[in-house]
Amino acid sequence: MAATPGYADQKQQVLTRLRRIEGQVRGLQRLIDEDTYCIDVLTQVAAVSKALQGVGLHLLDEHLQHCVAGAAAGGDADRTNELVHEATKAVERLLRA
Repeated sequence: MAATPGYADQKQQVLTRLRRIEGQVRGLQRLIDEDTYCIDVLTQVAAVSKALQGVGLHLLDEHLQHCVAGAAAGGDADRTNELVHEATKAVERLLRA
């Protein structure tokens, strides 16, 4: 593992996005508490899902640019292959979500 995560330079931005998503989830709970129309709740669920996917894609991009590219630039073929495989598995998980 890299000593510093790929998102380290943008940690506060990622945390801000996650806090915003947390607020959206609390909003969903309020909608259910208030017996809001199903379609309106589903629309908000889709918005939260899209926001989480955006964070996931951002983290994946940072992983590729920082961790994978760093291993490749360092000439460590085994580590590069390991990190590419790890990234592929992460993409699979994101697609299943």
